[in-house]
Amino acid sequence: MPRASLNYVRSRPTTCPVRPATGRHVHPADVDHLHEVLCERRMRFLGNALHLIWLGLVVLVLGLVYMFGRLGTLFLWGARKRRAIGTLRGWTLRQGMTTLGATFIKLGQVMSTRPDLFAPEVIAQLRGLQDKLPAFGYAHVERTIREDLGKPVGEIFADFEQTPIAAASVAQVHRAHLKDGREVAVKVLRPGVRRAVERDAAILIGGAKLIAIRKKWRGSDPVGHTQHFVDAIHEQTDLRIEATNYTRFHDNFAAMPEVKFPEILHDLSTERVLVMEFVRGTKVDELPHDFPDDKRKALALAIRTAMFKMCFEHGFIHADLHPGNMVVEPSGRLVIFDAGLAKLLADDVLIQFIDMTKCLAMGTADDLVAHLQRFHHYLDGVDWEALRVEVTLFTVKFRGQDVSKLEYGELIGDMFALGRRHNVRPVTDMMLVFVALITAQGIGKMLEPEHNVFAAVAQFLMPILMKRNELIPATKEAKEARAAASS
Repeated sequence: MPRASLNYVRSRPTTCPVRPATGRHVHPADVDHLHEVLCERRMRFLGNALHLIWLGLVVLVLGLVYMFGRLGTLFLWGARKRRAIGTLRGWTLRQGMTTLGATFIKLGQVMSTRPDLFAPEVIAQLRGLQDKLPAFGYAHVERTIREDLGKPVGEIFADFEQTPIAAASVAQVHRAHLKDGREVAVKVLRPGVRRAVERDAAILIGGAKLIAIRKKWRGSDPVGHTQHFVDAIHEQTDLRIEATNYTRFHDNFAAMPEVKFPEILHDLSTERVLVMEFVRGTKVDELPHDFPDDKRKALALAIRTAMFKMCFEHGFIHADLHPGNMVVEPSGRLVIFDAGLAKLLADDVLIQFIDMTKCLAMGTADDLVAHLQRFHHYLDGVDWEALRVEVTLFTVKFRGQDVSKLEYGELIGDMFALGRRHNVRPVTDMMLVFVALITAQGIGKMLEPEHNVFAAVAQFLMPILMKRNELIPATKEAKEARAAASS
C-alpha cells in the first residue's frame, strides 16, 4: 500500500467509524460499551473454564480418596459392608460439596431431603453440611439497600447493626430498627450468588445429560432429579419468592394462634432485600430442662398439627424445616421462619400423598402395593409378587415395634430402600412432604417421646378421607382412628 494511503488510514477520524455492511455511523461510546461487553464475556468464559477445571480436580482427588477408602471395606460382609460403603460415599460427597462452596452446599442440603434416591448413611452425612460462610462487607449491604430501596440506610432505619447475626451461602441477616421503633431482621442477598448458582447449575445439568447417555442410568431420570435440585437452589436467590411464601403461610395459619410466621414488610422488600419482624425466642432443640411438661406436649401438638395442615389441608409445605428454623416465644407460641424453600402441591400429588399416608398409617400390605402400582414411577419388569412379600414383612416389622422406639425417618428410609431394590420411585414432590413429616416427628419425639405419630396421622386424616368419600381400610388402626375422630 502507498505511504499516502497509510497516512490516510492513520489520520482517519475515530469519532465516527463506518461499518461497511450498512454504512451506519457508530458513536465512540457504543464502541467502548461493545468493548466492555466483549471483555466481560471473555473474563466470564475464563472464569467458568477455571471453575470447571477446579471442579474436575476436586472430583478427581475425592474419587481417588473414595477408591482408597473402598479398600478398607474388602474385609467386611453383608449389612456391615453396605453401611460402611454408604457412609464413605456420603462423607466423600460432603467433603466435595464443602470444598466447592455455596451452590454445592445448598445442593447437598436439598439432596438430603431425598431418601428415595440415597441410602440412609449418605443422607446422614449430607445433613451434616453447615451452611455458614464468612460475612461479606457492609459496604455491599449499604449499596444493595440504596439501589433496591432508593434511599440510604440512614433514611430508612433508625439504627442498623453492621455486623450480621447470621451469614450463609445465599444471604446474610442484620438486625435493625425502623424509624417507628419496630425491631426488624434485614436479609441481604450475597453478591454474585445468582450468577454462581446459574453457572454451577449449567455444569450439573450438563453432567446429568452425560450420565443419561447410558440407557441403564437413564431410567433413574438423572436430568429430572438434577433439575429439581438446581431449581430449588435457584429459587432461594430471589428473596421476593421467600416474601411471598411467608405471606401465604401467615394467611394459612391466621386461625391457629399457637403457630406464627413472621410478618413481612413488603414495601421494604425486593429481589435482593427482605425485611421482616425480628423474632425473639428459644430454639426448639435448646429448650431448658425445666421447661414444663404441659408446655412441651402443647408445643409437640402444635408442630404436628402445623405439619398436618400444611400437608393435608393447605397443600403448601415448608420444605426446609429443622429445629434451627423453629423458635418458641416466652408465651409458648411456636414461630417458624426461613421459608425460602416451600412447595405448592398440585391436587394430584396431594391425593397421592394422602393415599400413601393412609396406607402407612392404617392400611394393609396389599393397599400399599396397590398404591405403588397406581401412583409411583417404575420400570418394566417389576416383580410385584416379590415386592408384595417384602412389603408384608415391612409392615409387620414397623407396626410391631414399640411406639417410643419407632422412628418415622427410619421407616420412610426402609420403605424407599425397598422401592430402590425393585425400581419403584415416588413422585419427586411427595418426598418434600415426607421429609417435612419426618422432621416434625423427630422434633415431636424429642418433646413427647411416647407419642404415637401414626395414630395422630390416621386421626387427622380420617375426616378428610370421609369428606372425600375415599375407601377406608378395614384395619384395627383405621377403626381406632375413626372412633377418635368421631369423639
